[in-house]
Amino acid sequence: MQSRKILLVNRQSPDPATIGKAAALIKKGGLVVFPTSSFYGLGTHALDPEAVDRVFRVKGRDLQKPLLILIASPADLAPLVKSIPKTATRLMEAFWPGGITIVFQAADVVPPNLTGHTGKVGIRLASHPVASALVEAVGNPVTGTSANLSGKDSCSKVTQLDSRVRDQVDMVLEAGELRGGKASTVVDVTEDPPTILRQGVTSAEMIMGLCLGRA
Repeated sequence: MQSRKILLVNRQSPDPATIGKAAALIKKGGLVVFPTSSFYGLGTHALDPEAVDRVFRVKGRDLQKPLLILIASPADLAPLVKSIPKTATRLMEAFWPGGITIVFQAADVVPPNLTGHTGKVGIRLASHPVASALVEAVGNPVTGTSANLSGKDSCSKVTQLDSRVRDQVDMVLEAGELRGGKASTVVDVTEDPPTILRQGVTSAEMIMGLCLGRA
């Protein structure tokens, strides 16, 4: 990938013009690598089925594995899901923005290929300033999957990007080295009690204690 497609951004106060360039690409179905709280993510317009297909191709991802999406505000959630269980509201109030992805029944507006044809969608409130600004500028949810080949390690630095990913994206927003560590904890609230699908940065004990009224 040509170096001109790598744009440096201030991790705390990203330049609006730079964010605008990346958002314009995403609105057209382009792919942008951008920083999240732990790793670099691979973002595109989450409601564009063709753009979503492109993410799967670039990552070599199993088509039956859903992609999580990022929103800029809790107010953006309702149109994307069929319902918001009380448990989900408690989790959002306690942990958003932060290291928790919540799985809901997807509304019809969400492309089936994004959900892996499961009818469920994982949603997280963007917490990194660059990610939050990007999603807000796009004005629609953005895919938040890690910018790596499926099954390979996630990248905390742009220099770690696999060339097979790097060469197929339209832009990279570089904000230096990220903290790495664990990814978000994934919680399915379509069941009662909720199910922890992936243990991550937020402990299952904290989540289940809140859901079951012990916190």
